[in-house]
Amino acid sequence: MTDHAERDSVVYVYGIVPADVETDPEARGVGDPPSPVKAVKHDRIAALISEIPRDKPLGRPEDLTAHAALLDAAAAEVPVLPLRFGAVVADEDAVGTELLEEHHDGFVAALTELEGKAEYVVKARYLEDAILQEVLDENEQLSELREAIRGKSEDATRNERIALGEGINNAIAAKRDADTAQVADALTALGARIAVREPTHEEDAVHLACLAETAKQSDVEEAVDRIARDWDGRAQVRLLGPLAAYDFVVTQQPEA
Repeated sequence: MTDHAERDSVVYVYGIVPADVETDPEARGVGDPPSPVKAVKHDRIAALISEIPRDKPLGRPEDLTAHAALLDAAAAEVPVLPLRFGAVVADEDAVGTELLEEHHDGFVAALTELEGKAEYVVKARYLEDAILQEVLDENEQLSELREAIRGKSEDATRNERIALGEGINNAIAAKRDADTAQVADALTALGARIAVREPTHEEDAVHLACLAETAKQSDVEEAVDRIARDWDGRAQVRLLGPLAAYDFVVTQQPEA
């Protein structure tokens, strides 16, 4: 076998799946140009992999998209243990021995736990004018402070403006907590596990992932649709999935 140091390519690993998985011969992964994706199998499990040049670092937006798209497509069909973006090993032999063989029993147990399940992500963002008006309607002190500084110079009302901004931000944070709990309760009632994500924007209303049975996907969709209807004109709500269970599994990160 060629020594690792002489190889001009390495093996990129996307995730772990059951050994009976069938890969799409048209599937392509990361890299430019992307290589075909195949499965390296060991006993009851397999790794989805493709070869990439050793000297071409990854990190393009297209690579991140390809990584997620491959895993999410697989998760719609079979349980998947996703690896973080950038997982690379020296060659296919290393995939079999250092990753699959060494962690076989743990991977099997995790895949069994994920059988028939997938991740779904709920994202909601407040409509700026609507949530501001809601906060002011519910907080007389903030409403009065806003009126008191209306039409006055920023320099003369600097402290008041800071206080108003902090008050509004705190009120929105409290609403975010309450609204996130509402969505979590609705999904928990369907038997889903919940992982709350950190907000990515000051007007985020909800950002959470749930691990739910794929057989209940229509129930998840209806629960989220019901909340979206209740929040019409207040927040925009989106449901993403089925996705690989990024928020609910931690896999061993291989090293080249």
